[in-house]
Amino acid sequence: MPGPDEHTLEPEHWLEKHGDYLFSYAMLRLNHTEKAEDLIQETFLSALASRDSFRGNSTERTWLISILKRKIIDHYRKKYRQDPSHDEDFGSRITDPVFFRQQDPYRGHWKDGEGPNSHSLLPEGGLEQEELASVIRICIELLPPQLATVFIMKMIDGEDADLICKEMGITPSNLWVMLHRSRLKMRKCLEKKWLETKE
Repeated sequence: MPGPDEHTLEPEHWLEKHGDYLFSYAMLRLNHTEKAEDLIQETFLSALASRDSFRGNSTERTWLISILKRKIIDHYRKKYRQDPSHDEDFGSRITDPVFFRQQDPYRGHWKDGEGPNSHSLLPEGGLEQEELASVIRICIELLPPQLATVFIMKMIDGEDADLICKEMGITPSNLWVMLHRSRLKMRKCLEKKWLETKE
């Protein structure tokens, strides 16, 4: 018996086929089990409602991930609106030359020896990889919502800078400073939290 056509969705099998993958994807970006589960349910509901828009140009899983990604971004946007305590002027700060390269094509990359301590943040075993992933999730959650959003979009999902600026309603210089701030905060958090797990 032939398998389902690639253009045909199988909602009755979504949870079984994609649930674990979607959960891992969401948890890396949220570090909150209940919220991850809620957004996955919302993703399935949105996918059902818009199933006619699926053209088979991507896999079923890729299509579901794209919907989930939008839900996660919207989650951080909502957090940002609910927490107006972020009075930082992201457009007025200069990228710290102590930590980051200033010349293209490596502008914004860590200088040699200035990034997170590689000897402690590059675990070798599978267990330590899981521990590090958990620490990364915690550190992302501790970022201010707007910084968390741009960090996820750029550093984890690899989105184009122009797209991020459009989605967030910010200028390229705002994005640059926000990424700088998020990297510094992530560095500090990673080193502290990772060392805590080793004590």
